[in-house]
Formats: sequence, structure tokens, C-alpha cells
Amino acid sequence: MTGKGYIVWPSGAKYEGDFSGGYLDGFGTFTGHDGSVYRGNWRMNIRHGLGRKEYPNSDIYDGSWKEGVHEGSGRYSWNSGNIYIGSWKDGKMSGRGVMKWMNGDIYDGSWLNGYRHGSGVYMFADGGHYSGTWSKGLKDGKGKFYPAGSKHPSLRRMCSNLGYDDNTKGLPSQGSSINSEGSETSKPRVKRSLSERISVGGLLRSSGRISHRTSSLDGNWSQRHPSVKSISNDFSSKLLHDSDESQSDVPDGSPVVYEREYMQGVLMKETVRNYTEQTRKGKPRNKHSVKEVKKKSCVDIFEGHRSYYLMLNLQLGIRYTVGKITPVPMREVRSSDFGDRARIRMYFPRKGSQFTPPHNSIDFSWKDYCPMVFRNLREMFKLDAAEYMMSICGDDGLRERSSPGKSGSIFYLSHDDRFFIKTLKKTELKVLLRMLHEYYIHVKKHENTLITKFFGLHRITLRGGRKVRFVVMGNMFCTELRIHRSYDLKGSTVGRCTDKDKIKENTTLKDLDLSFEFQMDKLLREYLFKQISIDCEFLESQQIIDYSLLLGLHFRAPEHLKALLELPTTATNSDSLPRELIIPPKGLLLVTHEPSFVSTAPGPHIRGSTLRAFSVGDKEVDLLIPGTGRFKVQLGVNMPAQANHKLLDNECDSNEVELFEVYDVVLYMGIIDILQEYNVKKKIEHAFKSLQFDPQLISVVEPKFYASRFINFLKKKFPEQP
Repeated sequence: MTGKGYIVWPSGAKYEGDFSGGYLDGFGTFTGHDGSVYRGNWRMNIRHGLGRKEYPNSDIYDGSWKEGVHEGSGRYSWNSGNIYIGSWKDGKMSGRGVMKWMNGDIYDGSWLNGYRHGSGVYMFADGGHYSGTWSKGLKDGKGKFYPAGSKHPSLRRMCSNLGYDDNTKGLPSQGSSINSEGSETSKPRVKRSLSERISVGGLLRSSGRISHRTSSLDGNWSQRHPSVKSISNDFSSKLLHDSDESQSDVPDGSPVVYEREYMQGVLMKETVRNYTEQTRKGKPRNKHSVKEVKKKSCVDIFEGHRSYYLMLNLQLGIRYTVGKITPVPMREVRSSDFGDRARIRMYFPRKGSQFTPPHNSIDFSWKDYCPMVFRNLREMFKLDAAEYMMSICGDDGLRERSSPGKSGSIFYLSHDDRFFIKTLKKTELKVLLRMLHEYYIHVKKHENTLITKFFGLHRITLRGGRKVRFVVMGNMFCTELRIHRSYDLKGSTVGRCTDKDKIKENTTLKDLDLSFEFQMDKLLREYLFKQISIDCEFLESQQIIDYSLLLGLHFRAPEHLKALLELPTTATNSDSLPRELIIPPKGLLLVTHEPSFVSTAPGPHIRGSTLRAFSVGDKEVDLLIPGTGRFKVQLGVNMPAQANHKLLDNECDSNEVELFEVYDVVLYMGIIDILQEYNVKKKIEHAFKSLQFDPQLISVVEPKFYASRFINFLKKKFPEQP
């Protein structure tokens, strides 16, 4: 069957449209036996491209499809009256999108797997606004609430403050026929006028996944489905009109901004401020942050467009080399795979060549170091080559992050948060190449290693000889749980604290800032320190010092706090509180591992075996978090603990009793910064300049002393249980 035709099945289903090679392929209308109707593009019997489906329950989806599910940009209308316009992926709402509920509430922000997850703005039907962050449908993190009738910034400014970025070319997409009252989001990256963002032209053209064959439908799609454009304009005009109106009609100094902090949906802290006071406080902070970004950026390589062109070059090079090495039959690495000749080189002229495509960046030369070694490492880490390329080289692009340290390096983060890409100094590249053979053997022998996982090493050379070197690493904080605090721990007390005035929500803290001691299951702690010792021995053998343990903490919201917050205001005496509310329940549970109940999809930070726990009879365990999910416990990943914080005297009412705050936490950790150049002279000079002749300063010049100090510090923070 090829060409246009009509077919009816015995079940009553029918199709009228294009056929090719015996398949439904092209444009056509399919009416299901259940009464559903799909009109749009097909590829080999599967909905693929632009299309509109009317479901039996009167739900309607207009937009992009991929392999039979919603993927790309689209509009979903529920029979209840709720409407979503935005990005979809794997049949679920994911990426940037706007949701309007039947009661008039509107949410504009990021989504993940059908939930609000990340940054966004929620406008209530009565005119109030909340801008902040969500995690799996629950408010999680800091935000600002502007009550109805109060003065608040324009929607555009709120979106800008939440990090929407003009330069984002595409959006991650996901969708589903879930009624999203329980849905909330991820990290928005687009900052345009709302009408432009939501209008059907902008939505359908923003998806980089629509093929040339189907993109010709864009022009008349809005004519066939004018409701898409009208609802977009309704959203836009309502949001912007209400926002601007509240600014002009309400006099200065009238109420108030509520600065709130949530943890897993529970309100933990609230501060009331006057709007003008809050605005005045915000201005110098914004100026300071702009200067800081400029200062921390790498040298101006591309005359103002440095970051964008660098990202394009990197994506082109990785796509080329991974595509070139993947078809090579899998084999064990040889000594020649580590040598100076183990390189892939290619020149990428802007106009393209016989081997390279034309591109919008500048001419550059590409070098890929030890491609077979890194290909095998990616296989060890269970990374699929196609997923790796889509994560880094897909249309959604990379996001730049300012350096958390003093190196001045540029950091990129893949759109799905799985991979970090960091620029390297020449000395750091040499360190990695020098240790690569031993690193490969170490990773192969110890699948639970906590040392940073490297996936690729590359260099870009520009006209004139300027060279930029990159390494691709796994992001250990790419997790399903929100990381509330992170620490960079070296085991030192000299200069290892953070200025309290500079601490922000995402600041990585240091050794002296860590006021907790962690109690872990006996076997889990044993596994942890055994692997840390093995990894430190390896780093010592490579004469590497100055590395750190990056520690991330996910705090569980104390359920008893939520109950206390919901008590009537008349309960002013603690004696009147029910006793069961004062005793916090168990927030984390270790249960026997059951593979069918947990996700087995590997991540960039996950590789090792499932750990055993003493508390469940020396059996493999999963972490069960009531109300959230079940996770496989691996070394450095999803490790449960109790964090104890001893209250200082001025925090206690009495000096006679030692009081502790106890939190349930989930730990994520890994050893980072292992590419520092070993320079004894530099370390000794630093010790003398500081005028602090502390043994720990002198000891860092010896790798074995550094490792010993590092491990001893961690053992104090993770004391052994009696």
C-alpha cells in the first residue's frame, strides 16, 4: 500500500490518509474503535510529528509527537477545563510550560515527569503571586509570596529573577494525560514575552526535534486549530495585565512581601518585608552578582560571544568523535590507546567539509584524547553512547555555570543535569593524561570508587593558536531528591570557612561550616571508609594532594513540624500539644532490596553494586522514603543517616543539659579536584605567607600525610557506633 487510501479494521477502527510501503506513513486521520480521533502525521504506523488527538473522555492534545507519545511542544485540554501549553517528553509534561486550572490559577515555569519541579511563578485567581522553586509538585526552597492587592514586580522581572535565559534554543519536552493539580517543575531557561513563549508558532518552532518533513505544517497549524493561539493570548494578557495593574494602582509602601522557605512542602521559615525595602535591598546584590560573573568567566575568547561559540564547538566535536568511535568493535584497551598517537583530530571549517557539517560558529580544530579509553570507561559506567550524545549535543544545549572555586574555569551543565563539562589548565590536562592508565585500572577493579568519573577529554584550537581544553565529568548531584546543602571537605581548619554574608542557597560550604555529626548503619559506614581508604591510596600513589570530598545533604522535612503549624492559634502552651506531635516520626527506612520496586536505569554517578546493611540482617537494601519513593542504596548514592547538631550554650535555655537537633538526611558524596598539580614549593610558600605554622599546613606537601588527615577528619564527622 503506497499513496493515499482508506482502510477499515474489523474492530471498527478506520484510517484515511497517506501510506508508504504498507505502513501508515505521512498525514492521515485515524478513528479508533473507542471513539478517539487522531489527525496528523504518522511514521511506520506510529504517530510521529505534529498531530491532534481527541480522546474518548473529551481530552484533547494538539502538538508534537514522537514514537507514539507526546514529545516536543503542545497543548493539552482536560475535560475538567484545565489547560497546559508547553513542553513534553516521553508522554509527560517536562521542560517549560504554562498550566491554567479551571478555578483561574495559573502556573508558568518548569516541569519534570508531570510535576512542577524547579523554578516558576504561580498566580492565584485572586491576584496573589508566588515565585520560587518546587520539587516533585511540592514547594521546596526559597521563594516570595505577594498577596492579592500588594505591590509586586512585573511578571517579566520575576521570570528574569528565576533564571529564564534568552539564549536557550530548545526546551526539554515531556507530557501525559495526567490531571496536573499535583504537578510542579524544573529549571526554566527562556525569557521572552509570555505571548511569544506560549504562542503556537513559538512553541512549535522552538522544538528542535521536529523533522523537516513535518515542519511544513507549522504555517497552517494555527489556522486548523485557532484555539491554541487564543488560549495563549488569554494567558499572556491576563498575566501581564494583572501584573502591571497591581504595580500602578497600589501606592508605594503598601503591604508586603512574604519571603518564605519550604522543605518538601512544609513551611520552615517566613519573613515579612515591605516591598520597597525588599527592592532596595535587592539592587546592590544584583550589581554585585553581575560583576562576579564577569570576574569569574574565563578569558574573553570569542569577543562577547565566547560562551555560545565555545558550546557549539564542543557539541560538534563530541558528536563527531563519539559517532566515529562507537561503531568500532568493543575490545580491551592496549598500551597504544594511552600514547601520544591515541588522538582523533579534525578541522571544522564554518562552511563544512567532506567530513564535517556546516555550522554557525567560527572555524576551529578539534582534538579528542585517548578515545578508545574513554569509550571503554563510558561502557564501564553503563552509559549508552546515544544517550550520552543526546544529553550533551542535543538541541536543548548546555547551560553555563560560574566556577565555584578560584580557578576561573568555565563550567557547563548538560540540559538534563547529568554531566559537568569543565575547562582545564594545560597542567591539569597533563595530570589526567599521566594518571589515565592507572585510573582506568582502578575504576575497572573498584566499581564502587568515589573518585570523579571522567567521560571524555578534548581540546579546541582556534585560529591564531588559542587552545581551550575540556573534561566531561558525571554530576553526582543529578538525583531525584533535592540537595539542600553541599560541602567541600579537605580535612583542614585553616581558611576553611565561608563568609556568612556570602552564603546563598546554592553556596558550597567548607569544613568549619559543617556542624553536623552523622550516624550511619554499621555496615554502610564500613563500606564507605574502606572505599575512601582505597581511593586515597590510589591518589597517594599518583602523588596527588589537595583533593576534596564533595558532600551533598538532602534533609527530610520533619513531619511533626507540619502538624504543629496546622494547630489552632489558640494552642499557646506547649502542655496543650498532643505528645505524639512532639516526637518526630521515622522519616527514612532501610528495607530489603527488591529490584522490581526500584529504578535500575544507570546515572552518571551510579555504577556500583547495591550495599548491604547491618540493620536488616546483612542483606542488600533499598531506601524507602514514606510519601516519596524507593531508591537503591549504593556507595555515595542514596545513603541514609542521622545528622546530629549540638546546640551551643546561647541556643539552649539551660547549661545543665546538652541538647541536639536530629535530622534524617540522605547523603551523596564523591572525591573531586584530583587534577591539581603537585607543587611542593608552592605549598610551603603558602604555609609561610599565612604565618600560621600549623602542622596541617606543612603536612599537605606529603600525599600520605594529606590522605591521613583527610580520612581522620571524616571519621570524626562519621563516628563509629557503639
